[in-house]
Amino acid sequence: MTVEVGQPAPDFTLRDQHGQDVTLSAFRGDRIAVVLFYPFAFSGICTNELGAIRDDLPSFVNDDVQLLAVSCDPMYSLRVYAEQERLTYPLLSDFWPHGEVATAYGCFDEQLGCAVRATFVVRPDGILAWQVRNAISEARDPADLRRVLSDLSGSGHTLRSVTNR
Repeated sequence: MTVEVGQPAPDFTLRDQHGQDVTLSAFRGDRIAVVLFYPFAFSGICTNELGAIRDDLPSFVNDDVQLLAVSCDPMYSLRVYAEQERLTYPLLSDFWPHGEVATAYGCFDEQLGCAVRATFVVRPDGILAWQVRNAISEARDPADLRRVLSDLSGSGHTLRSVTNR
């Protein structure tokens, strides 16, 4: 199953690194949600990507935007990872049922047992506004996401889809 730009984003509830439930629809009517899937905590590319977001956090977590980073790692691993890397935004565990949310978004790699590198921007009305998919070995450019968030926050609701492979 693949979610398409212009469709409602699949709702979910996952636990963050502190064991707290986080529900996507809780941000409806309030903020843009960025659902950022990454393959593995503690891996080089993922750590660099999530660190770049940490280093420019006000662009990704503010009154208009909430970042939700999702992997299939267990919650306790994500807690250690967040502490080690000083990641203060929600790291959500899609561990069990394994990869269920990543599958709903069409970005679960069955062979590797992990989410692929994909980002989904959900408007406050719950509609998917933008998505990008990168190869697991290819890092995302946070500048692309900043541009999309700026467009959505300032001038209406642009809808687009990008695939980088």
